[in-house]
Amino acid sequence: MAAAQGRLSDGAGEMDEAKDTGEDSRHTSTAPPPFRAAVEALRTARLRPQVEVEPTPAPQRLAPFTYALEAAVVDGDQDLADGRLVLLHDPAGHDAWQGTFRLVTLVRAELEAEMAADPLLPEVCWSWLTGALQARGLAYGEPSGTVTRASSHYFGGLSTRPAASQIEIRASWTPREGLGGVPDTAGHLASWCDLLAQVAGLPPAGPGDASVVTLPQRRGPQSR
Repeated sequence: MAAAQGRLSDGAGEMDEAKDTGEDSRHTSTAPPPFRAAVEALRTARLRPQVEVEPTPAPQRLAPFTYALEAAVVDGDQDLADGRLVLLHDPAGHDAWQGTFRLVTLVRAELEAEMAADPLLPEVCWSWLTGALQARGLAYGEPSGTVTRASSHYFGGLSTRPAASQIEIRASWTPREGLGGVPDTAGHLASWCDLLAQVAGLPPAGPGDASVVTLPQRRGPQSR
């Protein structure tokens, strides 16, 4: 990992590199058993039906072994929110991670302008992530990330489009390892899908998720 040292403390800023390589290029029969077990748990996890999840090319430069998924919260033929989740594994560990695994995510959704202007929105959005993890009783450490609000205004030939506001959450955290050095990646994926659903404005999946605050307002569904 010497070549990537100093770029791994967060990793969320490197999410756009995920299209550089094939999905399974870092998931082969030569990968360590803990990584293979963690990936298999991601592939077989049972998730809420409103969230469509599929493998996507993973960035290569963040860790020796990587695996990525992308997801969208779907209502008919419309996307309410979307995101990407990347699993990183360095068998030698990393000082910034305080572990051998790291999860990195990017989540996006459209908002009403009034909601986007709320000064407490960044703190609330961060609480959606930590609340989703805590609601499922998942052990994790070293969380870091950013919450970004952006507004788009259209002019000229695009002037008929209404102004749009978007929230973007970039984050990473270390899932604590369990038996055999394997973290509960299925649980973390389910928690991440809970976050996506909350950002999209869907109600909690069950009583255990009630502590996660839902999005009060969001822009109407976006065409896929």
